[in-house]
Amino acid sequence: MADWKFTKGLHEIGTDCFAYLQPDGSWGWSNAGLVCDGEASLLVDTLFDLKLTGEMLDTMRKSVPAAASIGTLVNTHSNGDHCYGNQLVEGAEIITSKATAEELTELPAAAMAAFLDNADEMGPAGAFFKEVFGPFDFSGIEVPPPDRTFEGRLDLKVGNKNLSLIEVGPAHTRGDILIYSQEDRAVFTGDILFIEGTPIMWAGPVDNWIRACETIEALDVEVVVPGHGPITDKSGARAVREYLAYIKGEARERYDAGIDVLDAVKDIALGDYSSWGDAERIAVNVDTLYREFSEGKREPSNPVELFGLMAEIAKR
Repeated sequence: MADWKFTKGLHEIGTDCFAYLQPDGSWGWSNAGLVCDGEASLLVDTLFDLKLTGEMLDTMRKSVPAAASIGTLVNTHSNGDHCYGNQLVEGAEIITSKATAEELTELPAAAMAAFLDNADEMGPAGAFFKEVFGPFDFSGIEVPPPDRTFEGRLDLKVGNKNLSLIEVGPAHTRGDILIYSQEDRAVFTGDILFIEGTPIMWAGPVDNWIRACETIEALDVEVVVPGHGPITDKSGARAVREYLAYIKGEARERYDAGIDVLDAVKDIALGDYSSWGDAERIAVNVDTLYREFSEGKREPSNPVELFGLMAEIAKR
């Protein structure tokens, strides 16, 4: 693998194909992408607020002529750090999976702002929420609905380049997709991949996510741009797949033994994964897995409860 530097800004990963990176890749610090050919351009994702997205678009326009008028915007999934800047990409056709389109209205930026405004009254959960999301400005954000949705797979042309949008969710969220640029031998994975950071499973099922990693590994690609963290290759997909399989096995043992989520989280040794950032996300992962193991008998945990649990784990 090429020695890609994990530095903020635009990195050319193919001929007129770019990754936009945001260290350190932790909560909210997501990556995006730009695929161009001639005057045609496609943007992969926007960022968590208008300031960050505006800065990214300015950088792209100064460096890449085709970015002056972006024709297509594809969102890999519905999390705000991948779509809250959509309104700034004026004139672009916005494409998402059908499931992502349905999710886009579930956590508006105004709700994130309200959580921050009330964080001091929410105890440890609020303090942790404020710690990870405090750097972002959720004011003035209105995410427009997509212009086109799809299920399964959608093939597009950007100039003479062939792109495939491949639905792999539900996994991280209900509507995750990959964007595969065939000529560039590059894939943008959204949050199917967190590199050097712990994945977080809001939706599941875990086996879908494992298959999504296998899909990446089967593609003819040299460059893999994750949703968070440094540029990688297929080894990054393998690492995430192995983490998910490990956590699934460990959680299953404790679920079958009747151990509750908190005690299970405290009991699972992270081993080789302890060096990954945001290890507290194991709390969400185990909670989601327990719900999956119960075959729908266990209700989803309240988000405040989950952030409180992560706050407790983060202090260990």
